[in-house]
Amino acid sequence: MPRPAVEFWFEFASTYSYLSVMRIERVAEAAGVEVAWKPFLLGPVFLALGWNDSPFNIYPPKGRYMWRDLERLAMKEGLPFHRPSRFPRNGLLAARVALVGVEAGWVAPFARAVMTANFAEDREIGEAAVIEDILRALGLPADEVMARAQADANKLALRCQTERAAELGLFGAPSFRVGEELFWGNDRLEDALAWACAGAA
Repeated sequence: MPRPAVEFWFEFASTYSYLSVMRIERVAEAAGVEVAWKPFLLGPVFLALGWNDSPFNIYPPKGRYMWRDLERLAMKEGLPFHRPSRFPRNGLLAARVALVGVEAGWVAPFARAVMTANFAEDREIGEAAVIEDILRALGLPADEVMARAQADANKLALRCQTERAAELGLFGAPSFRVGEELFWGNDRLEDALAWACAGAA
């Protein structure tokens, strides 16, 4: 009998995706749930909603709350956090590489390393040199992976995945889908896992 599963839609520039990326593998394994990693880009989704920037930048009071909330939650989870000097950063290259990682089976450690670079080390994850350093630190063939990530077929795959996110009605990250059920936000991760388990039962 197959294990219950949850789709994990995340964005490398997303603050709350940082929290979920860092913990989803652990809590999903404890719940007996498989994770289908779905990197996508929030920029096109926001544009479709009429936003040309992160809502945390568009609405300053919301942004101030978010940064303090993130500090508290990172402390609670025992995660390092350093507010990025630039927000949001460009997650396009990281997302393309992550798609390769989904296929090859190393997306989880790669995603955690990129999120740590962005939200704990204040590194420019949009730069190829930073992503290559992360790949090498993971023992992966950086040149080969980067070539696959930048291939036209992989670029198209990420574009299609982002379009699929909009079609599904996703409006933020992280988002979790169990069948047709949508859960939005890091604080809904446990609810998504419980729903998956209940459905399997």
